Amino acid sequence: MINRDLIRERLAMMISFNKEMKNLSKLEIDEFMANKLNSAAAESFLRRTLEAIFDIGRHILAKKGFIEFSKEYKSIAIGLNKIGVIDEQLKEKLVQMAGYRNRLVHMYHVVTEEELYDIIKNDLADIDKFIRVIKKFVSSG
Repeated sequence: MINRDLIRERLAMMISFNKEMKNLSKLEIDEFMANKLNSAAAESFLRRTLEAIFDIGRHILAKKGFIEFSKEYKSIAIGLNKIGVIDEQLKEKLVQMAGYRNRLVHMYHVVTEEELYDIIKNDLADIDKFIRVIKKFVSSG
């Protein structure tokens, strides 16, 4: 059985982190880059949000009996689409997010402040969409 409380907890955390990233995105790029704490915060909020996305997806897939899709981050996106939780467009975005999550974790030494700024400035709507879709999924029973 899907643990709706676990999913709601992850969603609440994601909403909080997304709000913080949106606040950081209001800074001009020069101001964002003038303080290393801004990029460190953006990176942490983004990485933790991506982890929550894939934790939620893995949980849903495992509980729905699709464990084969729950082993790799990109396959989580594919599995969520296959079982009808997310549409094709969000699946493609989640596949990209999975790749970026791996970049943050394994290629952290090449992640730039500029790319983090670009993401928080231009890509947070994808996280909002995931949150809306999963809230609807959880409330639909």
